[in-house]
Amino acid sequence: MGCYHSKSARKVLGYEDPAVLASETPFTVNEVEALFELFKKLSSSIIDDGFIHKEEFHLALFRNSKKKNLFADRVFDLFDVEHNGVIKFGKFVRSLSIFHPNTPDADKIAFAFKLYDLRGTGFIEQEELKEMVLALLGESDLVLSDDVVETIVNKTFLEADSKGDGKIDLEEWKEFVAKNPSLIKNMTLPYLTELTLAFPSFVLYSEVEES
Repeated sequence: MGCYHSKSARKVLGYEDPAVLASETPFTVNEVEALFELFKKLSSSIIDDGFIHKEEFHLALFRNSKKKNLFADRVFDLFDVEHNGVIKFGKFVRSLSIFHPNTPDADKIAFAFKLYDLRGTGFIEQEELKEMVLALLGESDLVLSDDVVETIVNKTFLEADSKGDGKIDLEEWKEFVAKNPSLIKNMTLPYLTELTLAFPSFVLYSEVEES
């Protein structure tokens, strides 16, 4: 594949050498080039300016830009490390690598903690957990009563908050996930090892049905 060596590729804002990106992530050079094709498609799906905007990110996650979700918002915000509302290609590859099957679980656990720590306090509080539970249920189109959601949140805190201070820190989170590994199941996308075969039909979270 030679898309990276073309003049058009080098003109893309945020362009970085695929060999460098491959050396810093679990992706191969060919997979990085496949991601470049995906990036071009996503970054021009709504606003064609060489960046991925939040609306385009929602489109990638759910194939429906109108379906807003706190989970997608949180992932985007963590990818957008410069806090300027857009994602460049290099950051797209580095950030997406957290979902690669070969990324260590420790990295996935730390990233998942940041997802739940909505206010960036270094702790997961009950209200934050409830917001994310509701968001994940909405992503799966599941509807549970408020009482059931409260039960889930309370049970989680009873098990995870080993210090009993009403919040979950990173160490408590690590211990909790070790006992409940399914909590980071959505932190792995098997498709990321099949990019060169699946593109251009590759879609993030492709198991999510059309709404």
